[in-house]
Amino acid sequence: MSSWLDRLGRRAVRHRWWFIGAWVLVAVLAFGFAKGLDGKTIDAFRIPGAQSQEAIDLLTEKFPSQSGSSATVVFSTSPKQVTDPSVEPAIQESLTALGEIPNVTTVTDPYGPLSVVLVSDQGPLAGEIAMVTVQFADQVQELQTDVYQQMQAAVAPAVSAGVQVEFGGAVTDYADQPPKSNADLIGLLATVVILLFAFGSVIAMGLPIMTALFGLAVGLSLISVVATFTDIGTLAPVLGTMIGLGVGIDYSLFIVTRYREGLASGLGVEEAAGRSVATAGSAVLFAGCTVVIAICGLAISGIPYVARLGYMAGMVVAVMMVAATTLLPAVIGVIGHRIDKWQVHFGRHRDTVAGAASSSTSVWARWARTVASHAWPFAILGVAILVTLAWPLLSMRLGESDDGNLPSSTTQRQAYDLIAAGFGPGTNGPLLLVVELPEANDTTVTTAISSAVRATPGVDKVMPPQLNSPADDVALIAVFPTTAPDSAATASLVSTLRDNVLPTAIGTSGATAYVGGVTAEFIDIGNQISDRLPYFIGAVVLLSFLLLMLVFHSVLIPLTAAVMNLLSVAAAYGAIVAVFQWGWGMNLIGLEATVPIVSFVPMMMFAVLFGLSMDYQVFLLTRIREEYDNTGDTREAVVLGLTRTARVITSAALIMICVFGAFVLNFSAEVKMFGLGLAFAVFIDATVVRMMLVPSLMEILGDKNWWFPKWLDWLPRLDIDGPTPPASDDVSPEAPVLARSGGR
Repeated sequence: MSSWLDRLGRRAVRHRWWFIGAWVLVAVLAFGFAKGLDGKTIDAFRIPGAQSQEAIDLLTEKFPSQSGSSATVVFSTSPKQVTDPSVEPAIQESLTALGEIPNVTTVTDPYGPLSVVLVSDQGPLAGEIAMVTVQFADQVQELQTDVYQQMQAAVAPAVSAGVQVEFGGAVTDYADQPPKSNADLIGLLATVVILLFAFGSVIAMGLPIMTALFGLAVGLSLISVVATFTDIGTLAPVLGTMIGLGVGIDYSLFIVTRYREGLASGLGVEEAAGRSVATAGSAVLFAGCTVVIAICGLAISGIPYVARLGYMAGMVVAVMMVAATTLLPAVIGVIGHRIDKWQVHFGRHRDTVAGAASSSTSVWARWARTVASHAWPFAILGVAILVTLAWPLLSMRLGESDDGNLPSSTTQRQAYDLIAAGFGPGTNGPLLLVVELPEANDTTVTTAISSAVRATPGVDKVMPPQLNSPADDVALIAVFPTTAPDSAATASLVSTLRDNVLPTAIGTSGATAYVGGVTAEFIDIGNQISDRLPYFIGAVVLLSFLLLMLVFHSVLIPLTAAVMNLLSVAAAYGAIVAVFQWGWGMNLIGLEATVPIVSFVPMMMFAVLFGLSMDYQVFLLTRIREEYDNTGDTREAVVLGLTRTARVITSAALIMICVFGAFVLNFSAEVKMFGLGLAFAVFIDATVVRMMLVPSLMEILGDKNWWFPKWLDWLPRLDIDGPTPPASDDVSPEAPVLARSGGR
């Protein structure tokens, strides 16, 4: 592999304009297709085998008028009553206009027989809020693109009469996305500063950023193209940006670092580029493929929405790998020895990445010897830190965020708050009971179910049954809990209805009842992911163990790596539980209320973090193994390996932390969780794990680190760095000057 990559890097330098031209062509085509097809992302969940999915399927088949998406329109007439003569005609006119929007099947009437449940009856706002549901025949992605604007135009009479009108529901969420943050730009700005400190050169700094941005443009365009042909979640572009920027800059950082080391040692441009792609590029492919495989393993969840998020993130990572190993060396070929031009010096920062880092008197060398000399205390301290940070994990509760977690300036959040104040928090997440009747218009069954559900603790209101005319063999009953949609009590109510109340009420009638609706759907997603998560974790850990075993031909190294990675991921889980569930410091990240941990966040975090930790692990341990093969002294190998890699690992980790951490500024609670969790995990991995636990445990184990049973000798060894190619005859006459000047 390394020999092939060496040839690829040299060829990219030699034919640089062909490589760059090919990438420009790919980018233009991808961007052109994305714009022409205009693919839209959408949060369309399907959970095979779940009750909520059975309910959706039954509605689609026999109750199509109620199977489409809906919008909620909230009219607040405060301080007047909804029935006040000065506002009622305007609201009535608005309701008529809403019903005339194409694809609308029903509009609930707060002035009709359902006024007792559609007009607020709680608190100081009793009688001052009307809640209207606009039901569409189709799903949101099939509606006209201006449907939200049509709803706004329809309620103009009410607005003109001084009525506050707010919108919620799936149609609103799809058409009126919250404003985007500048998280990616903030992360990039921080990355520029870090790379300037790391390289001391504007040109060297710009290469990783340029490569990552170019690859990201291609990756996001491909996501848009795929979204044209299948449902892709709205989080996909955000996750692609977050993960793509992080890994793209890091992968390019490793290759540029090796290239500059090559120039400083006297190699020519082509040879240095080939060697950098052969060594750092091998590690990039190894770590990147691990990330892609782990993320695509989200298919284990059994939920297409989650699996497709993984596929899209994996696709962006794959583009970044290819860009780092083909586009980057081609651009390096154009720049050549000018990579160290436009120097920016910070204090005494005048050495190469390799130069100061390898000094026996450097900060990293002194730290490495300190850890090696006090291995047991550092190992115990490191484990204690991780266990303490992971402690909140025991309280993790999976769920979903809702409109109540959006910024208070959005119409969805204001609609949510008005409904909660006037009707109770559970009205924002109604449960839909879908009942297949044994006989047409069987009121005995629907009456029994309604009575039993109404008497169940935790139920606030039960709407009258709706039948699918003219067959009248399927009934739809809306149930409003007393608790909020993301409450643990609501999840408990769903279980009670399914396991006890509905089976008892149905008895031997032959009817079939399902508990559905968005709230039940999210609960089912959380339950299914909870069930599948142990299998997913086991599969990823086993994969990483086998790969590390093949790389280092050791059993204890991959075993300790797996344990440390599990602890660092658990610490990241603990952090997001403490912030998002317990509310520690939530105001600092712009969170206005506590939320449960979004069900697919832990699974996706685990996939990404295990892949990224493999990157650091391989980068550090290959250097340690190289020194051990040269000296046979484990302590000296650990000290030298840590000394020579610490600076690059720290720079790479800081970049990841800034890129991921910047996404905490996003308005979405899910994105905040990813940003905080990934940033915190990388911080812990690069400090406690790489700088404390790895060297201390390797010192404690000594030569046992490299123990490998003879009966496994038949296994191949994956050589990440590969043999050092023979010196080339094309060494530039400038190389000795660069070497003497420290690479600058």
